[in-house]
Amino acid sequence: MSEFLDSLKQISPLLVCLLVMCAKIIEITIQSLKTCMMVKGQRLKAAGLGFIECTIWGLVISTLISTLGDNLLLLVFYCVGYATGLFLGSTIENKIALGTSNLELIADYESTEKICAYLLENDRGFTVFEGHGSKNKMNMIFIVLPRKETPKALKEIRACCDNKVFVVASEVSKYAGGYGMVK
Repeated sequence: MSEFLDSLKQISPLLVCLLVMCAKIIEITIQSLKTCMMVKGQRLKAAGLGFIECTIWGLVISTLISTLGDNLLLLVFYCVGYATGLFLGSTIENKIALGTSNLELIADYESTEKICAYLLENDRGFTVFEGHGSKNKMNMIFIVLPRKETPKALKEIRACCDNKVFVVASEVSKYAGGYGMVK
C-alpha cells in the first residue's frame, strides 16, 4: 500500500484530486445501489457491492489521509465526488427501478370502469372497493406491479380516464400471492 501512495506523490496534485473524486463517485454510487438492494431483499448482490465499495473506500481514504496535509484541495474534490456519487446512485436506482409498487387509485364509477377495462386488457390484477368521498360515491382500486412499469401504467391510466383519478403510489417491501404476482 505504501508503494501505491508513494507512486501518487509523483503524479500531479490535480490528477490525484481528480482520481480521488472519480473513485469517490464510483464508491458512493455503489453504496447507494447497495443500500437499495439491501432494502429490497437482494442481500447477496448487496454484499458483493459492499465488498467493492469497501475496497474503493480503503484506497481513497488512505490517499486522502496521507496527502491531505499537502493538498487541501483534495478534500474539496473528495466532497464533490461524494455529492456527485449520491446524485448518480439515486438517478441510476431510479432508472433501474428495483422492487414493486402499490398504486391506490380513487375514482368515480365511470373512471373506475375505464381503469378496470384498461387493467384487464393489460392482464393486470386489481381489487376494487366501493367507498364514499366527500361529495360522491367513489371507488378505490388497488394495483401491485413492478416498479419499473409504474410510470407507464400511471400515464396510461390517467389518459384513459381523462385524468379524473386520485393516485397514491408507494413501495411494497413484501407481498405473497395475488393474480399474476405470486412470489
